[in-house]
Amino acid sequence: MVQIEIDGKPVEVKEGTTVINAAHQIGTYIPHFCYHKKLSIAANCRMCLVEIEKAPKPMPACATPVNAGMKVFTKSTKAIEAQKSVMEFLLINHPLDCPICDQGGECQLQDLTVGYGKSNSRYQEEKRVVFHKNVGPLISMEEMSRCIHCTRCVRFGQEIAGVMELGMLNRGEHSEITAFVGQTVDSELSGNMIDICPVGALTSKPFRYAARTWELGRKKSVSPHDSLGTNIIVQTKADEVKRVVPLENEQVNECWISDKDRFAYEGLRSDDRITMPMVKQNNEWIECDWQDALEYVQSGLQGVKADHGADSIATLAHPISSVEELYLLQKLMKDFGSTKIETRLRQVDNQIAPGTNWLGMPVEKLETLDRCLVIGSFLRKDHPLLAARLRKAAKSRLQLLRIDSGSDSWLIDKTQGIKAAPSTWLNVLMELAAAIAHEKGIASPCGQMEIADTTRGFAQKLISGENKAVLIGNTALAHPNYSQIDAIATWIANAVNATIGFLGDGANFVGAQVVGAVSQFGVQEILNSNAKAFVLLNMEPTVDLPDPILAKLALQNAQTVIALSAYASEDLLELADVILPITPFAEQAGTYINIAGDIQTSQASVRPLGQARPAWKVLRVLGGLLDLPNFNFNTVDEVKSSAIGHLGEKVTMPLHESIAVNAQLTPVTDAYERLADVPIHFTDAIVRRSSALKLTVDSKKALKVGVPRKLFEEMNLKEGDAVRISQGESQVVMPVTLESELVDGVIRLSAATPASALLGSMFGQLTLERV
Repeated sequence: MVQIEIDGKPVEVKEGTTVINAAHQIGTYIPHFCYHKKLSIAANCRMCLVEIEKAPKPMPACATPVNAGMKVFTKSTKAIEAQKSVMEFLLINHPLDCPICDQGGECQLQDLTVGYGKSNSRYQEEKRVVFHKNVGPLISMEEMSRCIHCTRCVRFGQEIAGVMELGMLNRGEHSEITAFVGQTVDSELSGNMIDICPVGALTSKPFRYAARTWELGRKKSVSPHDSLGTNIIVQTKADEVKRVVPLENEQVNECWISDKDRFAYEGLRSDDRITMPMVKQNNEWIECDWQDALEYVQSGLQGVKADHGADSIATLAHPISSVEELYLLQKLMKDFGSTKIETRLRQVDNQIAPGTNWLGMPVEKLETLDRCLVIGSFLRKDHPLLAARLRKAAKSRLQLLRIDSGSDSWLIDKTQGIKAAPSTWLNVLMELAAAIAHEKGIASPCGQMEIADTTRGFAQKLISGENKAVLIGNTALAHPNYSQIDAIATWIANAVNATIGFLGDGANFVGAQVVGAVSQFGVQEILNSNAKAFVLLNMEPTVDLPDPILAKLALQNAQTVIALSAYASEDLLELADVILPITPFAEQAGTYINIAGDIQTSQASVRPLGQARPAWKVLRVLGGLLDLPNFNFNTVDEVKSSAIGHLGEKVTMPLHESIAVNAQLTPVTDAYERLADVPIHFTDAIVRRSSALKLTVDSKKALKVGVPRKLFEEMNLKEGDAVRISQGESQVVMPVTLESELVDGVIRLSAATPASALLGSMFGQLTLERV
């Protein structure tokens, strides 16, 4: 620690701390543009110039480390004059278009000009003009003449997103920020560049000219689109969501959000929204009032129970649902006599280990890991902000190991992988377990095996290091052999003294387990159970379930299908008998338990659309109509108190227990295997309806079939060629794309898309032929 003085105030800081950070510790603000606490030091705006005793000239506070006895003056005449001179240079070429700029009212340059700018300019020459750039559907670079070259956007791409998509060309007044020739900005974190731009050079395309910042109402909320539970601020005008921006929370999402969290709000006012209850009569949909719709549901459920027993009623709910909704749903079903309720919608292997599947550690602890093994995950797209944490850790100590089919790049340094077809992931893990047992001189759970050098290297890396984790990804959770993957992964974690963790989907992946909205059956068994009634919450069956054909058949064979949904999708209109309009997350208060057990509450940001009602209210009334006890809840807080009131602010979850390892080696075949990811912008009904996200490269790629290089060349294919994919008796024609890193023998065909809804299971064999 060193002692310094800032504006006469003594402060003790760590050696190597910069002057600007030392000033922040005592509440002294130093004006700046290029400095950002999460980015590297650039020192190119010079706005933070301060006077330092004995220094011959003003020094940049962001790039000057403290020394013992240093005396800093941030408001001396010399410092203020230096800052005003910098401001004059910054304003020389800046256009006077504040009245039409989307950044107006929240612009750093605008704010600091009030204190450090002059009322008139000495510059009489023509201002420079920088032509606009088209960098995709999310970020607008229409007014790049406003850019002050702070390079925050460039550094964000390199350091946080892991890919340099923007850079600076030329020098002096000819400098400009641009993308690479012919390229767009496609990172799943790109929208954060809008937030960190201190002027109006980078703005939101969907929000462009939609409102002024002082017109917007603001509510704290939680994004429901992945299991991290990102903290957000929902900004509204005229009872409509206009923008979503991050709410800083160092323990969860730092100050970032993914593009999915930022732009999915467009789906809230989709044309598919339903505002009145709908009942199907003579194969025609009729709008009705709530009383008639609920009595229809009551009659249907009671009739099925009387004729076939309560256990012939099955319930499937998307984990995007709130704790209150899931708690009342499972309570209603169990009190009515049904035990078939499931929220793990893509988990087909129901030999599920005891305990709660969660991350196993606080989110921020990911940055302290030395070793991390990730099994079966599209990490960068499934969990963008967790990937950013691991990317940060890899810059210092983390060695990241991955076992999957090698389809996508995680943009993380020091990553090593074993690529294998999905059916042989179990083989790879068995071999790794045997290698660890051999290295440590302990009994192997899989017997003696031949061990490849790559696997032996993996084992040695996992055994070394102090802080370690083994993470099971979304795709592994959906694997037909998940229970044995889980068993061996848990053995590996215990053998190397690592934490076992799970990367599920939906904001209440953990919350659903906590409130009991899961069963012993699993989704596959429920769909095969010949259920006579289905209750669906916040889901679209042919895109949210692992086998669309099986799901469609099960619902067609049921006597009644009751859907609680905000949207009237094509599959619900075909398969459901009644659709009850419920509110999405922005129109109701709700609670979410994230992947690390943090209990987080979101507020209602706008009023419900039309006659839509929060699902917890619908379930409360339905419980009363079915004469079930203890359904007299008046507020959402009462439901929350009943569900998790005893848990405090964070859930303390039982350690995940393993089941016995009973794995058998999978024979390697010559058939092409399907690898099915759930694309980043297809995870739930709201995201799927965002018009801006539909135009992204990620969304367009999801509508193509990914083929490995060897097969691509053997079939003499070109990008975009049409091919016919067959899975069992089902066929679909799709454009093709080259997946150069995909392992041979595997074809990536995403789930949750219109094309995949016509096919079968997420895993299985495919045939491919040119059209």
